[in-house]
Amino acid sequence: MSLFREAARQILRKPATVKYPFEPGIVPPGLRGRPVWDMEKCILCVLCQNACPTAAIKMIPKGPDAGIEYHLDRCIFCAECADACPRKAITITTNFELADTSRSTMVQHYKKPQQAQTQAAKT
Repeated sequence: MSLFREAARQILRKPATVKYPFEPGIVPPGLRGRPVWDMEKCILCVLCQNACPTAAIKMIPKGPDAGIEYHLDRCIFCAECADACPRKAITITTNFELADTSRSTMVQHYKKPQQAQTQAAKT
């Protein structure tokens, strides 16, 4: 008889979960989400690449493609890159909804602003 009583209690109780993705989830304070680079502050020093335990960051220090290649699909959101950055050019966001059906969107390229403008002018 206690089984039926427990079932009846659970049916009448408010659900413990939210109806994600139809209702937004509650983001707890201190959540480590996707890192974002401020290329105005970045000096391409390679410290974030060296600190990354999963090789999600590839630094291209010289040439026309100089910048950062960030692989979102490799990142474990440990924030070691942000801790290693001497200029605090990396901000850890609270964005955690990063699923996608295309792998090409998982690779993001960051370039210095003057290089991006020069490259856009050439095309």
